[in-house]
Amino acid sequence: MVMSRIIGPRVAPGELSRHGLRYGAPGFLFLLARVLILVSLFLPYWHMALVAPQYPDNLHLTAHVNALSGDVAEIDGLNHYIGMRSLHEAAQIERRVGVYVLILFVVLLEIAAWIHNRWAALLALPAVTFPGVFLLDLHLWMSHFGQNLDPHAPLSSSIDPFVPPILGTGVVGQFKTVATPGIGLMLSAAASLVIIVALFFHRRAYRPLVIAARSD
Repeated sequence: MVMSRIIGPRVAPGELSRHGLRYGAPGFLFLLARVLILVSLFLPYWHMALVAPQYPDNLHLTAHVNALSGDVAEIDGLNHYIGMRSLHEAAQIERRVGVYVLILFVVLLEIAAWIHNRWAALLALPAVTFPGVFLLDLHLWMSHFGQNLDPHAPLSSSIDPFVPPILGTGVVGQFKTVATPGIGLMLSAAASLVIIVALFFHRRAYRPLVIAARSD
């Protein structure tokens, strides 16, 4: 009885054969969301281009969930002169656990597809909110670094504290920053939308069974 309350009512074989699409749609959509999240693991989540006259090809920074790549050393060198800390110091814990967190989301979605009550929504919630949390965390780190410049840096007096935009275009001194989402973040956001649709069909399919089970 306790287990039934946790995992929700099971669908009778006859009912499943008559309404296969109704009961199959949530599972298929949860599967699609899991695939999107897994693929996003291997793709960039965020890009930033630093535009400056002395760099004809600009400087480029790319962030995955577990690593930074691109012209990190060159950007750190420029940031040093204005008193901004190295980018490698940002989000160290997040980059260390990022891959495992996304894999955990995949496992939670697998369980959510098997559970036939409202607990499925709770299990799916972390994956739904992840793209927003990623951008918020990025904003907080950029804000922390830009607002806490070293006053003893060589060019500290030439620039005021700033917050580089995490999306769009910003201006820092003589430099312009252009930040865009990576394909990984877009896939993660697509997964969030798919999960929301999956939860809609999940509720439509299984809520009547939950209500019927309570009335028995």
